[in-house]
Amino acid sequence: MGTKDIEKFRRMCRQFRALAMFMVISVGLLLAFMVWVAPLLLMALHRPSLTPNQMLAFTIQYIPAACYLFGVWSIGQALGEVAKGRLLQAALPSALRRVGLALGIGGVANVFVVINLMRLVGADKRSYLDFDVAGMTLGMIGGALFLLGRVMDQALAAQAELDEMI
Repeated sequence: MGTKDIEKFRRMCRQFRALAMFMVISVGLLLAFMVWVAPLLLMALHRPSLTPNQMLAFTIQYIPAACYLFGVWSIGQALGEVAKGRLLQAALPSALRRVGLALGIGGVANVFVVINLMRLVGADKRSYLDFDVAGMTLGMIGGALFLLGRVMDQALAAQAELDEMI
């Protein structure tokens, strides 16, 4: 890669980082508004019978979304480091692990945790497992990314050891 290509890649990394930050902040604020602000405003204005369990159910429902947003934030951070000149090989393993954890936890929460917590607060009467194929897929992809990040860390450590020998 020439200098021109490297600069173009770093510029694209900066743009993606900005897009990721915009997405996380805007979607995070929208979720916070939907989950907490709007119901409280409606309760204050119209005095509907909104119970604490319903507010808790709104919060529980968006636990996976918070995990996924953390994954997007992690990608943005890693690409921001690359844009500042850090080597891709150095930034990628930790980003893969963080994104993998975020997707894995979000997927597992979507399939196992959310449905049972919703049942616990009385907001859902469905089964104990929500066989959401998308959530299961994200959980598996997250696990794979986490493992790839660990393998890359070990490969970088082995490469550094070999470089010291030479």
